[in-house]
This record gives sequence, structure tokens and C-alpha cells, in this order.
Amino acid sequence: MPSACKGMQGRDTFTTVAGQAEVELRFERSVFIGCAKEVATEAEAADFISARQKLHRGATHNCFAYRLGLPPREITYYSDAGEPSGTAGRPILGAISRLGLTNVAVVVTRYFGGKKLGVRGLIEAYGQTARRVLEEAGQIEKVVTRPLALSCSYAALERVLYHINSCGGRMVTADYGPWEVHLQAEIPLFAVDLFRQKVADLVVFKEQRCDGR
Repeated sequence: MPSACKGMQGRDTFTTVAGQAEVELRFERSVFIGCAKEVATEAEAADFISARQKLHRGATHNCFAYRLGLPPREITYYSDAGEPSGTAGRPILGAISRLGLTNVAVVVTRYFGGKKLGVRGLIEAYGQTARRVLEEAGQIEKVVTRPLALSCSYAALERVLYHINSCGGRMVTADYGPWEVHLQAEIPLFAVDLFRQKVADLVVFKEQRCDGR
């Protein structure tokens, strides 16, 4: 890491899936298809879930769960999607939690095979499918970041970009106006205070709510 951020300690990290994955398992005569994907917001989770529901619109059930962020801002949600209460969404969420993952959504699709599995059988089928797809997706550790919105002059832009990069951050978007540049950046949480100090005389900040990553 460049010298501007050397010596920093106490990085905040989280573990999520390394990539999108899909598995197919059979329990009795029912087919269970699990799909896992990294998501950063509830909107991204909703889009992923909706896409899977459309892809498998003929399925008997599309059950899901997701977990976002870290305590105390952690967000969890699950749905049994018509299965008996507690037999689908909760086991999926349990698989996510037991692996210590966050910023991940899992959808388990069921095509009914004509034989009922019972409560215990459903819990096992949904939980095992979720665990298998999460294992297939692999794991990756990432640094928690904070979104920052800021503006700077064209004369200061090169130095601002240097400080973003040197602190391990990244520029998300840039809006080039007639007199100044409006930037959206993500800065590692552990480096936010130092970054603000480095660019204090170069930028104007517009406060944003942290998205929990």
C-alpha cells in the first residue's frame, strides 16, 4: 500500500461468497436448485431474487434468504414462499449464518416431485441445498468500506484520486461539471479519518449514509 496509509491497524473486514454459484439436489422425487450471489444492498438482493423467480416461474416454490452488513447494522430477511412456516427461509438463512457470511443472497427453488417430505424433510432439504451452494460459491474476505460523496476542482482532481487510491479506496462515479468534478468514492472504513485529513483542503464533502458494507 502506498505510503499515505501505511501503519494503519484494525481493519474491519467481512466474509462473503467469492462468486455466483448454482447447485441441483434431489430429495425423494423433488428437485431443489440453489443459487447464491453476493449482494451489497436490499435492492440488489431483491433484483437477484426477482430474476430467479422469473427464471423458475413454473417452480412450486422459490424460497430465499439474505444477510447484509455487520452488527449493529446487520439486515436479515427470509421467506418460506408458501412452504410451511419455518421450513425453508429460516434453514437457508441458518446456512448463511453458520458459515459466517454476509452480503449474500440465496434462492432455493423447488420443483415438487409428487411426494411430501414433511417438516423435518423440508428443513433438511432447504438447509442442505443452501449449504452446498454456498460451499460451491467459495469465500472471500473483503474490507468494509464507507461511501463518500465529494466535489473538487479540476486542478485538485489528480491529487484527490491519488489519495483515494493510496488509502485502498476506489472511485465509483465521476460527474464532470463546468467548474468542478463531483465524485462518488468508497473508502475502507479504517482509512476514512485519515483520508478526510489528507484531502481536507482539496474537496467539499457531501455526507452520505453508510450502506453497511
